[in-house]
Amino acid sequence: MNAIVQSGADVIHAIESAAGVFAGSIFEGTDGSFVWEFLFITLILGGLAARATGRANAGTWRPYTLTFVYILLLGLAVRFLHFALFQRTLLSPHYYIVDEIVLQAIALWSYRATRAGQMTRQYRWMFEKSGSTGWIRRAE
Repeated sequence: MNAIVQSGADVIHAIESAAGVFAGSIFEGTDGSFVWEFLFITLILGGLAARATGRANAGTWRPYTLTFVYILLLGLAVRFLHFALFQRTLLSPHYYIVDEIVLQAIALWSYRATRAGQMTRQYRWMFEKSGSTGWIRRAE
């Protein structure tokens, strides 16, 4: 991939060929559409749902363990979408775990970012924000 990219078609081809290296471990399938399926179903649809779940649970002061369980169920729904829309394997533990890792990471980030905002707004005399997902005790 040392060549200069000439057009949008070259970019798409470069992404598909680079993703082909991961075809057996991350993406399901060997045709060129598996990258776009993963991006659309897992990252966009599943990711938005995971983000909303993390925000909703943090916004109502629920523990993260409940979010973790909800995302386990969301992972099953994402696997079903892969199966129903693109005829991929429904009951594949390997690809379920791959989807789960992505969804759990998005949900955890969303949960922590929302909780950091809550803690620094609700208890502004005690905490200040430290990065996008953390808070620290104010110095006295």
